[in-house]
Amino acid sequence: MTTPRDAEREQILDVVRKFVERDVLPVVTELESTDTYPQALFDQMAKLGLFALTLPEEYGGLDAGYETVSRVLMELSQGWMTLSGVLTAQFTVASMILRFGTTEQKNRLLPSMAAGELKACFSITEPGTGSDAQAITTRARKEGDDYLINGQKIWATHALNAGLLMALVVTDPEQSPRHKGITAMLIEKQPGATHLPGLEIRNQKKLGYKGMESSEIFFDDMRIPASSVLGGDAGLGVGFKYTMGGLDSGRLSVSSSAIGIALGGLKRALAYSQQRKTFGQPICQHQAIQLKLAQMATKIEAAKALTLQGARKMDNGERADLDMAMAKLFATEMAMEVTIDSMRIHGGFGYSPEFMVERFFREVPVLILGEGSNEILQILIARKLVENSPA
Repeated sequence: MTTPRDAEREQILDVVRKFVERDVLPVVTELESTDTYPQALFDQMAKLGLFALTLPEEYGGLDAGYETVSRVLMELSQGWMTLSGVLTAQFTVASMILRFGTTEQKNRLLPSMAAGELKACFSITEPGTGSDAQAITTRARKEGDDYLINGQKIWATHALNAGLLMALVVTDPEQSPRHKGITAMLIEKQPGATHLPGLEIRNQKKLGYKGMESSEIFFDDMRIPASSVLGGDAGLGVGFKYTMGGLDSGRLSVSSSAIGIALGGLKRALAYSQQRKTFGQPICQHQAIQLKLAQMATKIEAAKALTLQGARKMDNGERADLDMAMAKLFATEMAMEVTIDSMRIHGGFGYSPEFMVERFFREVPVLILGEGSNEILQILIARKLVENSPA
């Protein structure tokens, strides 16, 4: 039975599909090859209301639900993962402000985020810390009514062009365990500026995920008001806890993006296999190719089912941390397998940037590494299983 929300979702997805076909696919190869920031595409996404999907109507949002968000990201990633990437950062920061922010922070920031006018970046990783987020050393020292931030962050997605940077910092280094001294800061800044008082941003080169910058951030006595603490005074020392609470949203986005890339790879492999002929017939008639196509499609559907199961739990207000950890692990590894198989079906053309599968292959690794590396996720999943099944 079709519900009003189902009908609304299909309308949104139809708009997104048309956007990808009409506005993205004709320009994506040039934008990606030149590593160009796709401002015009982001502006179009804002007009379509995509930045507003997760937020309540009181802040100008669409309150579309996580299942809709997941499916939208799948559609966008079939065109260009950079487009789903900007929404992933936006949704993660917005969800944390919505859940933990003060009334003033919500009223001031969320309407602009819903409109796509204020774009966000979330930064945890440092040169000496990756999966061990509790080991961060970037420090925020209280001075009067302000904080002075010192330290360095790396691999901060969208740090340069975002107007809002949410960063985890140490506000009390004497706390034990360490996570009790970590706070989330909302740092508002000028988009596109590489040098600001106490702040320098340098872009980092990377294999894929072009168009969306990943940056090093250098803090040198950057002064921000005490009101920048996410959640106000109540947020001091609980930034790590807030971050763990926001990971389900991030992992849903990563899983959905991986599925979208895999769908794009399968779509192009199917088309190519029907056009390319060897030994007098299309290669889709060869059993070796048929086996690959069957496995690719089956793995994608399995990943989609696991991801949407978690999304529906989140929509129902149920705990979904185990579901989303499993979904992120399975979907990203699946996407790597499917994109490689798509390249193999294309033969030598799969290695050429003239064909999109080459780009899909370069985009997947960052999904395997981000939002908790897949190695760490396997440990977390096992621990959760043991916790849920005591002897």
